[in-house]
Amino acid sequence: MSNPIHRVALVGTGGISRAHTEASLRSDRTELVALCDVSQDSVDRYRERHPEVEAPAYLDMNEMLEKEEIDIAVICTWGAFHAEVGAGLARSNRVKAILCEKPFTQTTREAEHLVAAVNDSDAFIAEAFKFRHHPMHLKARELIDSGILGDLMTLRSTFFTANGRKELDPASNWRFNKAKGGGSIYDLACYNIHHARWTFGEDPAEVFATHRPGREVDESAIIQLVFPSGGVAEISVGFDTYSNQEFRIFGNEGSLHSDAAWNNENRPTWLDHYSPNLTQRYHFPACFQFQFQLEHMCDVLEGKTEHRIPPENSLGQMRTIDAIYESFESRKAVVL
Repeated sequence: MSNPIHRVALVGTGGISRAHTEASLRSDRTELVALCDVSQDSVDRYRERHPEVEAPAYLDMNEMLEKEEIDIAVICTWGAFHAEVGAGLARSNRVKAILCEKPFTQTTREAEHLVAAVNDSDAFIAEAFKFRHHPMHLKARELIDSGILGDLMTLRSTFFTANGRKELDPASNWRFNKAKGGGSIYDLACYNIHHARWTFGEDPAEVFATHRPGREVDESAIIQLVFPSGGVAEISVGFDTYSNQEFRIFGNEGSLHSDAAWNNENRPTWLDHYSPNLTQRYHFPACFQFQFQLEHMCDVLEGKTEHRIPPENSLGQMRTIDAIYESFESRKAVVL
């Protein structure tokens, strides 16, 4: 018996929609049935990039919801609008599932309102952390759970994206624009924060963070998360530092390391395991983690599994991010 085909709609046709488009087109379990964006120019640019997509486009989300049958709605808008768009999708009762690009919202309060709207509907919502579906990260989780590292002690991770000197102009890129939800925490550190919380299996008890401010947003940051179990995460991120994306997880009996942690679409990756008597490298073939992420949503809709990132996890994520911004302002550690 073949799997059902799940109908996908993209809300927002900017840069990140390219990856979600490719995921839907690659999968034999989904069909891209609708697009929506408030900007006709954005829709036109999308059409130029994806002439193979014949799905109708709408400038009004409510019109799209009235006219189309949708199973999975993917929120691809700027982060500042995730809460509003997500709540609108949920309250329509016209979608079964919502995949919300990171960051989930801008604040914990927004996240609480969004989750409440979803809980009052027939839909479910999940935050789109693509790496949670990559075989390399799943293998790291398996090794941690096996106890082979012993007690987890320290995690160090980076997410730097610069490849030379450039002006970080708020008008040129949403990542540097406060009104659109930019900043190194919302765009970059959200990966590292979620990864640390997943690795230690709990939310931090204390947060300390400092940043290098840009014209409108934090352009880089250094973050320390202290967990109730005693584990510590040390996170460094920035738009202004030469590209590096790695993690190192240290237990008292071994460690794990990869230098291709986050943006590794369509290229091989590896994971190194170090212990006193063994060094082992696990190899993973090139894959497209956005497709795995979308197909995991299909599995949830078909009742095959629970989602790896439930809404309650995203609430904990936003509480941590709020604490980081509070620490920026107070220049002190924040106890959660």
